[in-house]
Amino acid sequence: MDVLQEKGLTPLRAILGFSLLTTTLHYAHNVVRAADYPPVPGVPLLVTQVVVAFGWVLFTVFGWLGYRAYRQERYPRALAFLLVYSLSGVASAGHFLVGELHIPAFWFATIFTDSAAALALWVFVTWAWSVLNRVTARDQVSTQH
Repeated sequence: MDVLQEKGLTPLRAILGFSLLTTTLHYAHNVVRAADYPPVPGVPLLVTQVVVAFGWVLFTVFGWLGYRAYRQERYPRALAFLLVYSLSGVASAGHFLVGELHIPAFWFATIFTDSAAALALWVFVTWAWSVLNRVTARDQVSTQH
């Protein structure tokens, strides 16, 4: 078993599990209680709810595809999918671009847990990419004669 499977699969599962939990909570609250968030000017509430729900599904599909590709040892593809999935956590921080939030503390905290999950995924992808691109001394060619 290669190092990415041996050392990477357990942390990846933990990160994806945490991300799935936090984004599900946050995005569900965004759909159910959309009126509690500052509106996007010119966008009806129902449209906002549909876009948020669709966005969560789309991001989650990318996460699933990334996990599946990782398990199949198709690492470059997996890491690309996982980076796209991480945007679900980054998108949550977009609430701060629209206006002041007046929501309960728990739901406010999910904005930060989504961002933390995205950051953890970026760290994981960076580690995995560095493992993929590691050059050993044996692989190097000397330029000295």
